[in-house]
Amino acid sequence: MSNVNIKPLADRVLVQPAAAEEKTASGLYIPDTAKEKPQKGTVVAVGNGKKDEPLTVKVGDTVLYGKYSGTELNVEGKDFLIMRESDIFAIL
Repeated sequence: MSNVNIKPLADRVLVQPAAAEEKTASGLYIPDTAKEKPQKGTVVAVGNGKKDEPLTVKVGDTVLYGKYSGTELNVEGKDFLIMRESDIFAIL
């Protein structure tokens, strides 16, 4: 897990995406141009939630989110996504 000095506001969550698959199940290597964006990641920071809606995810949770969810950030050479909790589909 990553220690990052970003504190999301309200119902926003900072997620570190999982690495994209390098090989197929049959062992073929996938070129960078054909890799799909990961849809799974680890929550590294959470906001305080909204007044009447506390957040249900917490730091350390592995989550599934939409393919084009969130805004991409690069902090200290690491990639992150910041998104609303409503963009998260499930906690694994």
